[in-house]
Amino acid sequence: MPVTLAQAKVGMADHIDQTVIDEFRRGSLLLDRLTFDNSVSPGTGGSTLTYGYTRLKTPAGAAFRELNAEYTETVADRETKSVDLKIFGGMFKVDRVIANTTNGQINEVQFQLQEHIKATTNLFHYTAINGDADTTGFDGLDTMLVGSSTELNTSAQTAIDLSTSSAIDTNYKTVLDMIDALLSELDGQPTMFIGNGALLTKIRSCARRAGYLTHSEDAFGRPVTGYNGIPFMDMQYFYDTTQSKEVPVVPIVSRKYGESPSETTVDGLTDLYVVRLGLDGFHAVSPAGGKIINTTLPDFSTAGAVKAGDVEMVAATVLKKTRAAGVLRNFKVK
Repeated sequence: MPVTLAQAKVGMADHIDQTVIDEFRRGSLLLDRLTFDNSVSPGTGGSTLTYGYTRLKTPAGAAFRELNAEYTETVADRETKSVDLKIFGGMFKVDRVIANTTNGQINEVQFQLQEHIKATTNLFHYTAINGDADTTGFDGLDTMLVGSSTELNTSAQTAIDLSTSSAIDTNYKTVLDMIDALLSELDGQPTMFIGNGALLTKIRSCARRAGYLTHSEDAFGRPVTGYNGIPFMDMQYFYDTTQSKEVPVVPIVSRKYGESPSETTVDGLTDLYVVRLGLDGFHAVSPAGGKIINTTLPDFSTAGAVKAGDVEMVAATVLKKTRAAGVLRNFKVK
């Protein structure tokens, strides 16, 4: 049955599980509003969790016809897709000496739990954008949208400069026109824009200059800004263990255009995503009958000096229609 995290929380008897769900929702507007189709059962032998679906690529056409004439044939184009659910999260350990110190167990366990919730949220964010099913994750929007009709401004040669205040003054009308062009390619009103903090700050400035910066609240009463009623979702940062540093979930990169030897490199480029959430659009999938998010706290009532706890999700993302999401590429923010 399709559920959101808020709906999943209602059926939980464990107060700890409810608190953890709320921590995920507070930390991510995307996770708060995302629908999970919790219908996936283990395959033969219980070795895989695969979700199969059909993605609509091109809708059917319709036309007028003359008397005694036939319609020109059109075919709705679709493709069969599947995604394997992935298990991700983190584990922590707490020594019983810390646990037996006044308030030690509460403070340390709570701290570790919150930090691992943040890490799991950020990993989900990172994979939902940059994921590649050929590696250990699942396909993210960057992969899903390549070559689609909703992937716009794909060349670094036409990068939109928002790197300075004067550049924003010069280009803000062009930016908003291109955003409107992207929105016109979608199949309905999108749920949110997705980007990194650097770009969304620039887009807010553009919207404010044109009088289209809007304000709303999330499920916890916190202010949310948006463009023309569509909220902005800052995907924040992801801790890259290979580089041992935090990097934006939506990366800021260098891209090239032209042929050698006149090839040109443009630095400081990033992308703006937009999604329509729903079971017929962009959504998540999870195991049938599962809690989506599982939490285990250290059990200090049994023997042992060091006890472990963990936070874990089992999920993947799906795009049912290519026109339910889009990306406007090559904004220069640095």
